[in-house]
Amino acid sequence: MRLLIIASLLVALPFGVSAAPAWQTISSEPGKRIELNRTSLKRDGNTVEAQGRVVLEKELVDGRSGAPYRVIEAITRYDCTTRSANTIKRIFKKNENDVVREEDIKGTELPVRTGTLDDKVLREVCRPPKEGAAEIAQKANEAAGQLKAANEAMLKKEMAKAEKPEAVKASDAAHGAAPPKESAIPSIRPNLKAAMESAKETAPPAPPPPAPTPAPPKVAAPKAATVVVHTSQAPTPKPKKAPRPQGNQSDGYMLELAHSEPAIQHAHIHWDYEGAGGPENWAKLDQNNKTCAIGQRQSPIDIKDGIKVDLEPIKFNYQPSTFRIIDNGHTVQVEVGESSISLTGKTYELVQFHFHRPSEEKVNGQRFDMVAHLVHKADDGQLAVVAVLLERGTENAFIQTLWNNMPLEKNLPVAPPSTTIDLNTLLPTSRNYYTYMGSLTTPPCSEGVLWLVMKQPAQVSADQINIFSRLYKNNARPIQPSGGRLIKEGR
Repeated sequence: MRLLIIASLLVALPFGVSAAPAWQTISSEPGKRIELNRTSLKRDGNTVEAQGRVVLEKELVDGRSGAPYRVIEAITRYDCTTRSANTIKRIFKKNENDVVREEDIKGTELPVRTGTLDDKVLREVCRPPKEGAAEIAQKANEAAGQLKAANEAMLKKEMAKAEKPEAVKASDAAHGAAPPKESAIPSIRPNLKAAMESAKETAPPAPPPPAPTPAPPKVAAPKAATVVVHTSQAPTPKPKKAPRPQGNQSDGYMLELAHSEPAIQHAHIHWDYEGAGGPENWAKLDQNNKTCAIGQRQSPIDIKDGIKVDLEPIKFNYQPSTFRIIDNGHTVQVEVGESSISLTGKTYELVQFHFHRPSEEKVNGQRFDMVAHLVHKADDGQLAVVAVLLERGTENAFIQTLWNNMPLEKNLPVAPPSTTIDLNTLLPTSRNYYTYMGSLTTPPCSEGVLWLVMKQPAQVSADQINIFSRLYKNNARPIQPSGGRLIKEGR
């Protein structure tokens, strides 16, 4: 009986060891440490799904739960070809073990800018495969082999102890008990072998039962279902290349159980600003866009009836930089070097900025000729968008530099090697602003976005507006209900 108990405990050990994350520090900076779980990497062609985390020196307060946290774990898909990233799950923890809040994210792919947190993880996970899955599997096998050797040594020791009191075992057998020497060993070795195979392989070939009792079908079924959700390798198709296939196979870690019929009906249509792919149909084009229809804090809105308060000034940390400009089929988008903003003790790195015509937001019922949206992202994943309204007036030298380098074809970026731009020159003289909580204004319309709309518009010439109009006459989402949201206005 004693051998059976020990054997049961030993069989369970390999599962605990293989499930433990192997955190590797890939960057240490003042105030934070960036780590990667090497055992979490899932590769599919040029796409890699990885689990990373930021460990902070000082606690921050979670805006939703009000609880403090020091660790932010995230599961992110990285496209090694396009250098873009899409975070699909985020976990806030008070420490190594205590979870404050988890959230599944139906966000959008964003380009990874050099020097950012995502850039450091991307460079690590997109290394050649020779240091990828095979190396990880080899290390896992070596650890499992060492554990197996220790288990077998312990078993031999216990068996040696059990050989002397053979008379006791015989008397047990006389009363109907099975001889332990014949029953324990055959039952242990197959389970150890199955456990080792499970540790080596991510695919689910028939998991072993959790107890010595033979596993009935009703136990095996849920186990298989769980593995299917968490190890799916099917890539998430990029919206600009092809519509997402219907069903759950493409959802990977984020198993989506929403109704798929509308997405099936519109699977051949790509999102746009008019026609069958227009804003009224965004939620029907892809089941991951359902927030576009049912969200309660959508953007843009008509900014009015705000409360006038003394708002903290936005600290703009913009530096002159070279740039990369692309016409992505929805707008003209630009990426620059090291730039960020700071507000309420949090720093948001600039990811990209782009343009809409006319302005998506209204101010007291008034639209402007155009707007520039500057998209920033903090370490905890929150987005902050600075909106610079553009009105017809004098020529804007900053805009003209961009238009001079406009790509001749869509999705073919241009990166002038020596031309630089300074985003500070785009900002209006007065840095006063409106602020409210909203969403992305394009699919999947993810909420929780901090909007910072500059009150004073910048000027652009009629010719500059007309140049953009030749590409996009109207690429603005309609105004969304404010739903009684609090709007603050700097006084």
